[in-house]
Amino acid sequence: MTPLFSQPTASPGAEQLRTPLARLLRPLVHLCIRSGMTFPALVQLLRQLYVNVAEHEFALVDKEQTDSRVSLLTGIHRKEVSRLRGAGAPVNVVNAAVSRTSAIVARWLAAPEFTDSSGLPLPLPRTSRAGDPSFESLVASVTRDVRPRAVLDEWLDRKLVTSDAQDRVVLAEAAFIPRGEDDRKFYYFGRNLHDHFAAAVANILSTEPPFLERAVHYDGLSPALARRLADRAREIALEALQTANREAHASLAADAGGDSRWNFGVYVYREDGAPSDAAAPDAPSGSPLS
Repeated sequence: MTPLFSQPTASPGAEQLRTPLARLLRPLVHLCIRSGMTFPALVQLLRQLYVNVAEHEFALVDKEQTDSRVSLLTGIHRKEVSRLRGAGAPVNVVNAAVSRTSAIVARWLAAPEFTDSSGLPLPLPRTSRAGDPSFESLVASVTRDVRPRAVLDEWLDRKLVTSDAQDRVVLAEAAFIPRGEDDRKFYYFGRNLHDHFAAAVANILSTEPPFLERAVHYDGLSPALARRLADRAREIALEALQTANREAHASLAADAGGDSRWNFGVYVYREDGAPSDAAAPDAPSGSPLS
């Protein structure tokens, strides 16, 4: 979906982008090298994206987009443009298991019948007794395409849930904070970073930033304080996400549905040692919102 841009300003120059791009791409380059994606493979991916974005997002009104214009916009040779056009941009489509897992977890964290008075997910008996909430009824309320027992076996194996002393199913933190080789980790890596970047780009290109994209940051801290602030920020962030999830879930009942989507995300980052782009300040300093 095309990001929301309002009252566009003059586009930033290429030189203005060099420093921030170098900073944001550095961890991605680190990931590429660790994952075995070579520079030529990354270049080929970027070449495909450049052609696809220029073809579909920079077309002139009422004019057919030509190879020559795409070549002019991207700096890629016209013969290469002709070869790549129509191939489609590389995308990461969420598979059915990831979508199903996310939907079930979201309902467990939001629906009143599956949460306690504090809004925390209840431990659930495996099967229903006299119509009481259970893991079986939770799964059935989201999908009829797979048996609850199959979902439970899969989740126990992946440690998304555990069993307590009363043989109830307990939601683990891993269910909403993916780790390791979990497919959801890579899907949300692409989705969440895309939406964060899209919001930031929309804010740069608009005189009135349409999206909230702010951070609280302090430099020159002791490692102990940085860890304590990171732990507290994690608690605040999870509370905010769970509140937003409950309100969104409650609103679905009265919504007619459509083709729009909404994403509310948070992140917490801590780095020990001097900042990579500047010497550490003499005294702690920061910004409450930036």
